[in-house]
Amino acid sequence: MDTREELGEFLRSRRGRLRPEDAGLPSYGGRRRVPGLRREELAQLAGVSAGYYTRLEQGQSPNASDAVLDAVARVLRLDDAERAHLYSLARPKSRARRRAARPEQVRPGVRVMIESFGDVPALVMGRFCDVLAWNRMAHALMAGHLDFDAPNRPAERPNIARLLFLDPHTRELYADWLRKARSTVADLRLIAGRYPGDPALTGLIGELTVGSAEFARLWAAHTVGDCGTAARTYRHPMVGTMTLMCELLALPEDEGQRVAVMNAQPGSPSEEALWLLADLTAVSPDTFWTGSRNNRLPESGGAGVRRTHRG
Repeated sequence: MDTREELGEFLRSRRGRLRPEDAGLPSYGGRRRVPGLRREELAQLAGVSAGYYTRLEQGQSPNASDAVLDAVARVLRLDDAERAHLYSLARPKSRARRRAARPEQVRPGVRVMIESFGDVPALVMGRFCDVLAWNRMAHALMAGHLDFDAPNRPAERPNIARLLFLDPHTRELYADWLRKARSTVADLRLIAGRYPGDPALTGLIGELTVGSAEFARLWAAHTVGDCGTAARTYRHPMVGTMTLMCELLALPEDEGQRVAVMNAQPGSPSEEALWLLADLTAVSPDTFWTGSRNNRLPESGGAGVRRTHRG
């Protein structure tokens, strides 16, 4: 990924979404030759010369000050994630400082932590959304059709983005697939700004662009966002529909790694569905998810199971 080209495309996409009147400028009516703010208008509002802003958008101002970047971010109304992305693109890491390419590892303590969640699905994602480890429940919830031990083999590790766009099982799993797809692409955009030119990430983006027209369209929009807390509705092939709250927790000691934990609202049908999933996983942990939707149990939590305590 050429960060200069990415910076220009990002700034142009953000300019394109603003109308002159949004920035307090007169529109004078009529159609404009280009959508959104012109370079000259943005430069005026940011307090820099048009020539300087043009060089910035062309990636020719590697030493842009915090004051200039903050002013541009203010005019473009960037949120926190977009502002961080702007800084990453304007000041890319030097190649000399990039880490040597080697498989990511999960610290033993982190692995023990996700296993200790028991009936709560939890997994560890790497820098580029590879699944580095998951507990039995996360595997049963998200990818029971895959080998449980796949994350332990770097060459075969499942990747959340790849599954979402290229795996039909995963596509059916999400009731609101498009919303999940948008947030995943926005997250990848943010990651790409932090790791410009990384061969593994570049390869993943290229594979998804070629393999999915939907990914290519969403990627071209240059939307940036940091995945955080979100409610997701899953249509599980065995236990039916359930809504879980997903929390993403960064691991400060492990660059770019995050833990995802999925919980159900206490006392809800979704919690009962999750309990049923735990029971089924305990009975047959290695052959789960092999049936079709026609073999699944009744929708959401029902399944005739109701508990007052989970030990």
